[in-house]
Amino acid sequence: MHKVLKEHTPDELIEMVKKSGLRGRGGAGFPAGLKWSFVPKDSPKPKFLLCNADEGEPGTFKDRALIENDPHQLIEGIIIASYAIGAHRAFIYIRGEFYFGAKRLEKALEECYQKGYLGKNILGSGFNLDLNIHRGGGAYICGEETSLMESVEGERANPRLKPPFPASVGLYKNPTVINNVETLSNIPHIVLNGAEWYANIGMPKSTGTKIFSLSGHVNKPGNYELPMGVTLRELIFEHGGGIKDNRKLKAVIPGGVSTPVLTPELLDVKMDFESLYEAGSLLGSGATIVMDETTCMVKIALRISKFFEHESCGKCVPCREGTRWIRQIMERIENGKGREEDLDLLLDICTNIAGKTVCPLADGAVVPITSTIEKFRDEYEYHIKQKKCMVDLGERFV
Repeated sequence: MHKVLKEHTPDELIEMVKKSGLRGRGGAGFPAGLKWSFVPKDSPKPKFLLCNADEGEPGTFKDRALIENDPHQLIEGIIIASYAIGAHRAFIYIRGEFYFGAKRLEKALEECYQKGYLGKNILGSGFNLDLNIHRGGGAYICGEETSLMESVEGERANPRLKPPFPASVGLYKNPTVINNVETLSNIPHIVLNGAEWYANIGMPKSTGTKIFSLSGHVNKPGNYELPMGVTLRELIFEHGGGIKDNRKLKAVIPGGVSTPVLTPELLDVKMDFESLYEAGSLLGSGATIVMDETTCMVKIALRISKFFEHESCGKCVPCREGTRWIRQIMERIENGKGREEDLDLLLDICTNIAGKTVCPLADGAVVPITSTIEKFRDEYEYHIKQKKCMVDLGERFV
């Protein structure tokens, strides 16, 4: 912190983060330094920094671990980012269910204020910053950046139309930067070790390390911080200890339930933004969910469709109505009452939802349906024709 305030100007910090190649770790992967540079320097309005700690993507538990185990690392990243963009007020928007994490942060904030790392004239630099914790509204939609701002302002967490973007018209209509917990936790290390050090880790366009939340049918589930570009095979079989009970791998969701499913022939795909996109999926939040041969993909898709129906804020008709229709049809298929035309109907509904709403929730809601139908259509057809689950018969397939 002393090094930042005494040796670097805000512009130098922004340029350092740009050169490091750090990209957002919340799911979108937008370059962090570039986002900071969008904040207008000559604006007379106050600037804000928001830390998005509303970790709601199913299968994701990295931010929670960072908050609970090293809250000071995150706070230091927030202070540096605030200094870089000229913000004197910052918020940590933490998921309402993370009670223990919120208490840890409150204690860490008290310590930082007592030691002079927060408040007025931080370390004698003349820079002022107040940091507050805002408990989340208990909804998945609060993780979307404009909904998050609405919630902080005391409103219902409905997404805003963009443009204008938060960098120019954000919290209370003032310039605002919103970064994820993992993104901000990288900042102190970049400042301490340099942009080139960070850029030399990982892949050319996906630099640094990534925390992968590995779960599902693996022997050693947990968080694994590895260089960007590690293969899916290494993540599952070396770090995760392989598939439980020596069963066969059937499918993997690589970046949270809103990312397309992968099949075993793509085990050697590199886990970075570009490689997964080329493989037909997304890195997302890095939540890697492993499924073995006993998994019914229809049941998985139904469970996810229930989640998205429940979490839709209802603002946009395609999402509000479409997620309900998807869930109803999926229940019909899973319960042995499916019709042959249901698969085409599902795909048609998905086409009429994706890209037609204010926020990306609806896009995420259709992905589990379209990707499982594409990769496991035979299971859907078996459910419809045989009125029962293919996996229940003990048949093994990948």
